[in-house]
Amino acid sequence: MNNFILSCPSPFRQQDKIQLAHGGGGLLMHQLLEKMILPSFSNPQLAKRHDGAILQFGNSRIAFTTDSYVVHPLFFPGGDIGSLAINGTVNDLAMCGAKPVALSVALILEEGLPLATLQRVVESMRQAANQAGVLLVTGDTKVVDKGKGDGLYINTAGIGEVNHSLHIEPESVRAGDAILLSGDIGRHGMAIMSAREGLSFESPIESDCAPLHEPILALLEEKIIIHCLRDLTRGGLATNLVEIAQGARMAIHFDETAIPVREDVRSACEILGFDPLYVANEGRFIVFLPAAQTDRALDLLRHFPVGAEACKIGEVRDHPAALVTMTTRYNSSLVIDMLSGEQLPRIC
Repeated sequence: MNNFILSCPSPFRQQDKIQLAHGGGGLLMHQLLEKMILPSFSNPQLAKRHDGAILQFGNSRIAFTTDSYVVHPLFFPGGDIGSLAINGTVNDLAMCGAKPVALSVALILEEGLPLATLQRVVESMRQAANQAGVLLVTGDTKVVDKGKGDGLYINTAGIGEVNHSLHIEPESVRAGDAILLSGDIGRHGMAIMSAREGLSFESPIESDCAPLHEPILALLEEKIIIHCLRDLTRGGLATNLVEIAQGARMAIHFDETAIPVREDVRSACEILGFDPLYVANEGRFIVFLPAAQTDRALDLLRHFPVGAEACKIGEVRDHPAALVTMTTRYNSSLVIDMLSGEQLPRIC
């Protein structure tokens, strides 16, 4: 172990600490993953930097994923930590092109949590699982001291069936691909902020939290060639585009005016100082696919409520590699990068 430490010096300073930050004061999750987690557990599956892993078992392939949910508050307009945990895990499987089958659930409960609150969350999880057509087949429960758990945290893992031969991952992205967005952005993050801060707007902003597997499975059933999928959770649309561009070593260009943002969400972002491009969503995804299949794919997506506003927002280019650019509403060009800190901590 000492030899390993000497040959692999830490990229961080002794005084660096994990923080929740709105600016540059904390370590970026991206840096944490790239500099610590991925090098420590390096393997071909992790190297794909995807929402889940595709594992081969004989002639069958399954998708496997895990996630943890620490959202505050536990209940927010349009959802709660329970429905969020189920839908979030179902969606990670869907982004692998998999049909969700079964989930595990681990509950970390703070001493003193009202049983009525727990019952409400459990019922929400049951309803969300029924809607998504998945079973909760195993789990665990732990209790931590009062003041140590903020009420309730949830960890989930999920498995799904992969019934196609595609490799849906950033490395499959090709120059000329079209980029499709399933609908308007920014609602989840603004719903959380309004609930957290006790803010009220002229029209209530509800989270877009929803399962996303049905439209994706419909695309696959119709033999649409999908190169990459990503649900737009942490970091929103902009961060996920940057991550995919870096993973694919391709350039991505998109048009700001093509991106649907509801007026109430845009107004809330302007008042609170947020950019909707970086605000998290829980019911939106992007698709990278050959440009020739754009119209057919949009037709299919628009048959589903979560894809009713699906649109093309951009394209993939050969160069400059790993760079994301945007044509703004003022017809200027802007380089898009990751933020130096999280805009909205604890939104999922």
